[in-house]
Amino acid sequence: MIAIPYLTALTTYFSYGLLFAFGQVRDFFRKFIDWWSSNNLQGYAPICLGLEDFYVRRLYLRIQDCFNRPIASAPDAWFDVVERYSNDYNKTLKLTSNTSRCLNLGSYNYLGFAAADEYCTPRAIQTLKKYSPSTCSSRVDGGTTALHNELEECVANFVGKPAAIVFGMGYVTNSAILPVLIGKGGLIVSDSLNHNSIVNGARGSGASICVFQHNTPSHLDEVLREQIAEGQPRTRRPWKKIIVIVEGIYSMEGELCKLPEIIAICKKYKVYTYLDEAHSIGAVGKSGRGVCELLGVDTADVDIMMGTFTKSFGSCGGYIAGSKDLIQYLKYTCPAHLYATSISPPAAEQIISSIKVLLGEDGSNRGAQKLARIRENSNFFRSELQKMGFEVLGDNDSPVMPIMLYNPAKIPAFSRECLKQNVAVVTVAFPATPLLLARARICISASHTREDLQKALDVIGRVGDLVGIKYFPAEPKKLQEEERVLKLD
Repeated sequence: MIAIPYLTALTTYFSYGLLFAFGQVRDFFRKFIDWWSSNNLQGYAPICLGLEDFYVRRLYLRIQDCFNRPIASAPDAWFDVVERYSNDYNKTLKLTSNTSRCLNLGSYNYLGFAAADEYCTPRAIQTLKKYSPSTCSSRVDGGTTALHNELEECVANFVGKPAAIVFGMGYVTNSAILPVLIGKGGLIVSDSLNHNSIVNGARGSGASICVFQHNTPSHLDEVLREQIAEGQPRTRRPWKKIIVIVEGIYSMEGELCKLPEIIAICKKYKVYTYLDEAHSIGAVGKSGRGVCELLGVDTADVDIMMGTFTKSFGSCGGYIAGSKDLIQYLKYTCPAHLYATSISPPAAEQIISSIKVLLGEDGSNRGAQKLARIRENSNFFRSELQKMGFEVLGDNDSPVMPIMLYNPAKIPAFSRECLKQNVAVVTVAFPATPLLLARARICISASHTREDLQKALDVIGRVGDLVGIKYFPAEPKKLQEEERVLKLD
């Protein structure tokens, strides 16, 4: 849990209160303007009611230039950010023909496969010529090629499961699978900070949902014991099925899941484990096989393994890996398999090729080098930020590192100042995070050089001083220099 300093919480609440008050005043006068203006929808209820889109109109639009920034190149270590301007106080943004070359600290390109690769790119191009960009069909009609079968076998072998099924979209992998796995009479026990795709999938399943405190195995134990003892609501019958859902790396916190402890509790109560490895598969572990490999957990102890190809593999889509019976059942019942267009053949080849690079099957050791570099880059960058006095969330080895901003005024200030100095960062605020916990989320890549990271640290350090987000005392510069010399030695 994040312990917010009292003064920081107070000033953040005051800032949001001030924005809310001014927004309400503007809405009040806006009613008079709308009353005089012509309305062509007489008799219709408004699609967007005042309070329903208040946050967007009065808070988000003020700073929307900090979000949805279009790019004009591959999301490599450096990329081109398209410049925009507004003539109506950020209500609408217009593109220009100008671009800025910026250091990329926002993309999920953990291993650098999203840019041109000497092994993956030629094979993806060859596949594009052979199969075309899309199958234009679902898997059960004409959308299954030899590549799709090869990909599923490749993924199953890579994650250490008997079988796997792949989908064309990572978000849908969670939101479409959960309603198939469990329904009314079942219980989903979900980490309080699980991804929105899990939340929507759980809600759509019709199962009862309980939440346990983020990454707290002791509270999970309490919740399971209580729910098993009480049974279903009203009838008190035993639950038909219980699934515990956790993530390998939590995308907004950068924290590693306490998987060994959670697995032990799930075994104790004979409940199923669902592991979302969207951000961990490919990025952590000696051979990139995710948190199970990193934390020494046998994949046989994880009942359902989910992951995406949009981060470490530079492609699109997601997968579910499990027993052969489970995967066969999903192929008969999952709407994302039955009705959605299958994953693009070039995207499938990109995934297969990148996995071969990781395993050294391309005849080189580039995969091992990428894995070593992402780990070194992540740990170096995290430690340097902490030494400068930033409040950085997450664990070592995680390539995701949020820098806490808190105050709403610091969100646009940090983002804009970094962009002025050619460093592109992602800022995250409500509703993606709790109201008080706005942050900048840094994503490190194996494609970043040490010079890239040092430039980013210099810029973020200067901007941090300017904006006032160094909430902890910084280490003396003399100590930092001595540590750097020792590391070089």
